[in-house]
Amino acid sequence: MSDQRSKPKKAQKEKLDPAILKVALILVFGALAPLFDSTMINVAIRTLTSDLQSSVAVIQWVITGYVLTMGMAIPVSGWAVNRFGGKKVYMFSLAVFLAGSVLCSLAWNPGSLIGFRLLQGVGAGILIPTLQTVLVQTAGGRNIGRIMSIISIPTLLGPILGPVLGGVIINSLGWRFIFYVNIPITLIAILLAWRGIPADEPSTRKQTLDLTGLLLLSPAFAILIYGIAQISTYGGLHSSKVVIPLVIGLVLMAAFIVYALRTRIEPLLDLRLFKSRIFSASNVTVFLSGMVMNGALLLLPLYYQQVRGESVLSTGMMMIPQGIGMLLTRSWIGSLSDRIGSRIIVILSLLVTIFATLPFAFAGPDTNLILLAAALVVRGAALNGLLIPVMVSAYVGLRKDQIPHASISMRICQTIGGAFGAAILATVSQHQLAGQSASSLQSIAGAYDAAFWWSIGFAVIALIPALTLPSHRSSPAAG
Repeated sequence: MSDQRSKPKKAQKEKLDPAILKVALILVFGALAPLFDSTMINVAIRTLTSDLQSSVAVIQWVITGYVLTMGMAIPVSGWAVNRFGGKKVYMFSLAVFLAGSVLCSLAWNPGSLIGFRLLQGVGAGILIPTLQTVLVQTAGGRNIGRIMSIISIPTLLGPILGPVLGGVIINSLGWRFIFYVNIPITLIAILLAWRGIPADEPSTRKQTLDLTGLLLLSPAFAILIYGIAQISTYGGLHSSKVVIPLVIGLVLMAAFIVYALRTRIEPLLDLRLFKSRIFSASNVTVFLSGMVMNGALLLLPLYYQQVRGESVLSTGMMMIPQGIGMLLTRSWIGSLSDRIGSRIIVILSLLVTIFATLPFAFAGPDTNLILLAAALVVRGAALNGLLIPVMVSAYVGLRKDQIPHASISMRICQTIGGAFGAAILATVSQHQLAGQSASSLQSIAGAYDAAFWWSIGFAVIALIPALTLPSHRSSPAAG
């Protein structure tokens, strides 16, 4: 009994190794470029349409193509890390992203820009899960909560500061500078990684690339993301342009599951990890948390722009309180996750998220901006508790060679959940707007109110798998 009581106290005093902290900061710096780039490009669509003399439908593929190739590249990262070592794969992904950025800055027409963005997407798709894998492996499974809180920095700042920086860059310098700024950041990141990340030994077992699994899982992931994105475009599931890709994606995913459970070689994604109740609950919670987080990230800017009449730059500034809230609790929640487990943190965070979203579910054209800003601070503070503790739970007890598989699985669930949440809320708001007889500000506000209620519903549903998360301190991963 005394040993059990001493564990939390010991965990509380345990300090993060300075060498691990150094590696974490280097890896996070490298992730800044792709995460800021993916949000800055969103505010450049109109400018690109004008400058490249194209249509919005064509230019939209600058974003869609990037997301699809990113999704297709994610499953490869696990095999690559086990085969070549995390440091080499991380530097390779940065080099690919750098090459894509240079080429994008030189693009001469819509086709060339879309093609070069595909290359960027490959680099970004490999980079993010590799980053998580390298850090968890370097730490040996200890202090994962604090490590995840460091990893989350660019993920938190990207959606908040990206649109602001993008608006400033486009208004002052032009769209090409969105890609120019990636060049020095990525070059510095490669140099820092080369000098500061210790060389890691690849797996002693020379794992061959699971080509069959790759040909099933990567297209399945990409096609599902595409189909989900089409839901809001066509207003639901009634269009064949939505149903067909979703069916194809689900069939390919089912085929991969059957194949991965029967194959004698090591599959691209080890589905045996899902035998663990904690791992399964963590992935389901991450999926639903992605719906909660990304869905609202779509609604909030639209509310400020369409209901309040704010500019893109002003909207970005009004999103900053949520980023402040995230930064306030990031380190604290990471440390707490290492000490007490994830269940109570996630449940409380979901309840606070629901409470902080309520003002937007009742918001109108004249709702007090200070009240909304305060709600965003509280909401941002709670969002850390939806992701960091769950990531900690997912890595509990895993061997070193299993960690890349966990990183891939969590990334897939988070991405699909985020896309699904955004698509559903966009569809809900569009249906509400289409059903209004008048296009007054009050009716537009009502449409977004309804969508925010759906976002609250996602958070309520997420409470169910959260109840099965561990309520004890996580143990280190196996070596």
